[in-house]
Amino acid sequence: MDGDFSQIPIVDIGALVGAAGDRRAVADAIGRACRECGFFYVVGHGVDAMLQARLESLAAQFFAQPAECKQKIEMARGGRAWRGWFPVGAELTSGKPDCKEGIYFGAELGEEDPLVRAGTPLHGANLFPDLPGFGEAVLDWMAAMTRLGNALMGGVALSLELPESWFAERYTGDPLTLFRIFNYPEIPRGEGDPPWSVGEHTDYGVLTILLQDDAGGLQVRSRDRWIEAPPVPGSFVCNLGDMLDRMTGGRYRSTPHRVRNAARRDRLSFPFFFDPNWNAEVGPIPGCLTPRDDKSERWDGASVHEWHGTYGDYLLAKVSKVFPELKRTVL
Repeated sequence: MDGDFSQIPIVDIGALVGAAGDRRAVADAIGRACRECGFFYVVGHGVDAMLQARLESLAAQFFAQPAECKQKIEMARGGRAWRGWFPVGAELTSGKPDCKEGIYFGAELGEEDPLVRAGTPLHGANLFPDLPGFGEAVLDWMAAMTRLGNALMGGVALSLELPESWFAERYTGDPLTLFRIFNYPEIPRGEGDPPWSVGEHTDYGVLTILLQDDAGGLQVRSRDRWIEAPPVPGSFVCNLGDMLDRMTGGRYRSTPHRVRNAARRDRLSFPFFFDPNWNAEVGPIPGCLTPRDDKSERWDGASVHEWHGTYGDYLLAKVSKVFPELKRTVL
């Protein structure tokens, strides 16, 4: 893969989610997208449009509130579960504050859960705003995205000439699922280039499924240029994370991306992260290429192929840099 592409492909995945069609052809299209750019749109996914509209409406209502209302679910109240709201500038990318605010969610786990009892970071109960139906909409959305993530990873497996259940049997049968709702304010205009809403980065896990509104602003790095990923009605944007890059020896790459909200209004986005099990030790897929040393080419100068440990260890090492003020609470 040379990473040189001019547009992001659109893949109709109906055959993977129960509709009639050629599953092999869908898998081949996914594989092509994974090799060529690490990003693709999916349509024909079957996710309830009414649920999406309800979620978007509730998110807009939440972010329109004054800060003192949003602070009722601030992240400091989430403790080791690492859930809740953060204000603009509180999250960092490559050490620089992002121009966005957001809410972190995860699987809803009670105190009786073994991982919660053990004090495992990023596991526990969510903090939901006091808006009627908000928590229900979030949990319904996460359930729908988990089903979609399983279907897509079945397609990825087929594209690699593996059994469709290969990832589920080893890494994602009990996935770590994380969900974010982000609000990007309009960037002030003045002399010089405006700041990035989120700087260049890659995602950490296996697969990200993104719902974005119609404001635009997402960009993906081709070999020597940046490609726009404009909103496509009825679609999700999917991109590969570092762990799939690791598993495939770089055959399927986690591609850098960034965001600048150029619209004259706020921008909403809803990324869902479908990741390996917390305790999984992620290794190469048998038969995939031996990875070359590409850390000098990566945005962070780090190699995903040199990592040793569990996915939970990898994730903690990454997210502790995103929210430094919470590092002492979680680690």
